[in-house]
Amino acid sequence: MDKHRDSTGNDEHSDRHASHDGHHVNEGSEDVAGGDRETSRVEQSILEEKAEDADEAEQGIHEQHEHDMDHGSDGHAHGDHGGHGGMHEGHEQMFRRRFFVSTLLSIPVLLYSETLQEWLGFSVPAFPGSEWINPVFAVIVFAYGGVPFLEMAVPELRDRSPGMMTLISMAITVAFVYSLASIILPTMSAFFWELVTLIDIMLLGHWIEMRSVRRASSALDELAKLLPDTAERITADGTTEEVPVSNLSEGNLVLVRPGASVPADGVVEEGDSDVNESMITGESKPVSKEPDDEVIGGTINGDGSLRVRISATGDETTLAGIMRLVEEAQQSESQTQLFADRAAGWLFYVAVAAAVVTAIAWTAAISFNVEVIERVVTVLVIACPHALGLAIPLVVAINTSLAARNGMLIRDRIAMEQARELDTIIFDKTGTLTKGEQGVVDVATVEGVGEDEALALAAAVEGDSEHMIAQAIREAADQQGVTAREATDFEALKGRGVRATVNGTSIYVGGPNLLSHLDSDVPSELTAFTKQAGENAQTVVYLVREDELIAAFALADVIREESYQVVDALHELGIEVAMLTGDSEDVARAVADDLGIDTVFAEVLPEDKDKKVTELQNQGKLVAMVGDGVNDAPALTRADIGIAIGSGTDVAVQSADIILVQNNPMDVVRLVKLSRASYRKMQENIVWAAGYNVLAIPLAAGVLAPIGILFSPAVGALLMSLSTVIVAINAQFLRRIDLSIPSLTGRSGPQEPRPTV
Repeated sequence: MDKHRDSTGNDEHSDRHASHDGHHVNEGSEDVAGGDRETSRVEQSILEEKAEDADEAEQGIHEQHEHDMDHGSDGHAHGDHGGHGGMHEGHEQMFRRRFFVSTLLSIPVLLYSETLQEWLGFSVPAFPGSEWINPVFAVIVFAYGGVPFLEMAVPELRDRSPGMMTLISMAITVAFVYSLASIILPTMSAFFWELVTLIDIMLLGHWIEMRSVRRASSALDELAKLLPDTAERITADGTTEEVPVSNLSEGNLVLVRPGASVPADGVVEEGDSDVNESMITGESKPVSKEPDDEVIGGTINGDGSLRVRISATGDETTLAGIMRLVEEAQQSESQTQLFADRAAGWLFYVAVAAAVVTAIAWTAAISFNVEVIERVVTVLVIACPHALGLAIPLVVAINTSLAARNGMLIRDRIAMEQARELDTIIFDKTGTLTKGEQGVVDVATVEGVGEDEALALAAAVEGDSEHMIAQAIREAADQQGVTAREATDFEALKGRGVRATVNGTSIYVGGPNLLSHLDSDVPSELTAFTKQAGENAQTVVYLVREDELIAAFALADVIREESYQVVDALHELGIEVAMLTGDSEDVARAVADDLGIDTVFAEVLPEDKDKKVTELQNQGKLVAMVGDGVNDAPALTRADIGIAIGSGTDVAVQSADIILVQNNPMDVVRLVKLSRASYRKMQENIVWAAGYNVLAIPLAAGVLAPIGILFSPAVGALLMSLSTVIVAINAQFLRRIDLSIPSLTGRSGPQEPRPTV
């Protein structure tokens, strides 16, 4: 279940973001990628050992997650969902601790470095034994902060795939050995200050990286919470007994009280009620349930009581099926490689080749001596990726911070990087593109009755009702500034509507069944209105005064005002927009036509939503899914990038890679813009960092020695530090990105929220 990451932040589960059916990864890279994954696993195990041994607190974290794994309360391996989140936290704390301790121990080395004293024009008091400060403290820093890099380089070398760890290890080992040799050979300049700062910077980079990738996933836990712990089973004598849900079996009859959760899938035998299935089906309106209707475990009963005959329990329920889909999607893997690792691998071969050529050329020119060793050391040390080690983590850290300030919580940095390549973004309709609530979208009245009067009468009758239609009518009256009349003798007409007395007159509000009950016909003034509303899949509610039908209200799930601009902006970015919903074809097509959406998937069952994502992926598209319901969870995890609306259910949030915490679909556009800007910064930093090394290595080797330009190890170290500063400054420029959404030419939404017509 876990999305495993290696020591450099690679996310094995998120490898799915890189390719589908080979579209995004060259086939020739399969063997290399397979070796990288095996290397990553070994490096991961090394990190885990280091994290566990760091201190008692980190050991406690590890033990707690093992305990959770063994004792998941719902029968699933709950610990699997959060265990590696804890491991990443342990790794982060390990790198953090080693960075601060190593940096603290590096201060004496820097202060007592003769090279730095000369460059910066300062001096520190000498005392007996002070000459040993640099070697002693440098050895401690190397053993505490540097050895983990050496251990993680072993699998890279074993698999013959040198990368960042190999390059770092080579540089710190050469600097370490060279500096120790300088104690014995006074003709050689000590290099301790560069050794400790190199280790400090690499620890800082890994700490930043681990902090940015730390995450926890508890989607299955959230799904399991939808089911109640107990159920009221009806016995043979008609009484009820409270039993654990796990004790229910097919054929049992259970009582579901008003407001209670349905304990398992079943069929209604007795009772009438409205059941909220939005967390399963995505349907915005409660679904009326009568005898012989099916109900789904985990849904919420409305005002009536139901007697339900259980038809499926345990792994056979709809909710369990969704849970399996989430698990399968989270376990799916593909291949990915980071540019920084590739650059480090290339740079390793360049450095080794340059060192060999340097040794041969200088030996041939001046014979082998200390100066030749100094040239080789300079080449190998200057090849170390000071800047390359920070090129990606710094951008990621700034990217994450910017995203958070703009309403986006990044749980998977690979997904954030992949967002720049999106071909298609699928939006769930209800609660994402629409408000997920009923609203009055149109009113029609007979001659002699004004809209305000109709709203005032309807709001009066619906004053005490909590039904969503009543709420929509009251809200419409408030928006129009209409004051509801005073109503008395309120009466609910089961299955038909409501009645009340206003100013001594009987006023009715209800649907078509109300007209049948009152034996009323729709007047000619309202016939066309009613027909049009029906064609637009809108709900029609009638207002009857005494026996005369005087007004009709059309209600629909209201489209978010910003949805119009979101679709336009994504089209401007060259991204196709699709919509996925369980609603009818008519409703879905009306919304799509109004918004200008390219592709529509309507009447999609919960267990089929992720198949629609796969359908687009099989066309070679990189797909993002934006949703907010439990029924969206499989699609969120199956998509290359899962984006959850923050106000949605916890499981949708936990199943997603990126969360829009401000419940604003406009942030999807900002996400793509930020991803593209961040990727440009990553490319610039990698080009600068690796490019600097490629250019500096020949200079360090002495290609300009004939004209008197020759780098000493100290000068090489200084230039390397400057490259790190430049990379850091360039990363900071990312903060200047403009994430505002510009006014777009062409279609745009209305000033007021519009209905799904």
